[in-house]
Amino acid sequence: MQVASLMAEARGSAHALDGSVEVTVDALGSLKRLWLAPAVAERDPSRVSALVLEVVRVAMAEAEQDCYNRVGLLLGEEAGLLVEALSGKAAPARSADDDPGMTVEEFQRLRAERVGERRFPAPAPVASTVEEGWEDFDPASLRSDR
Repeated sequence: MQVASLMAEARGSAHALDGSVEVTVDALGSLKRLWLAPAVAERDPSRVSALVLEVVRVAMAEAEQDCYNRVGLLLGEEAGLLVEALSGKAAPARSADDDPGMTVEEFQRLRAERVGERRFPAPAPVASTVEEGWEDFDPASLRSDR
């Protein structure tokens, strides 16, 4: 019952790059919201329908992934992997055509370019002033508001 409830709650939303179409669907394929910009009425209907279908496809992938995420929290990652194995279809986040995002190296390179690659010397080692017997320190004695 909990899985069915989670599946019913899962949603996915997407919009066209030009902002002319916005769609929200649930994981079971029901259209929950469709918004079209007024300018869409002046376009070729076949192009509008193709655009709407593409936005719905993206929203469905997001809803499907939302469902995997919700069920995974309830049943664990292994349940999601089992569903993928049984269906023969990877979760949207694991599909071959999903954008893998940015690598750590690429992020660091872009950050270095943005901030102007400033390297600071390593701080000098600080002489130890810790008294012997620190193993007896009780962290619970610290105030929780610090």
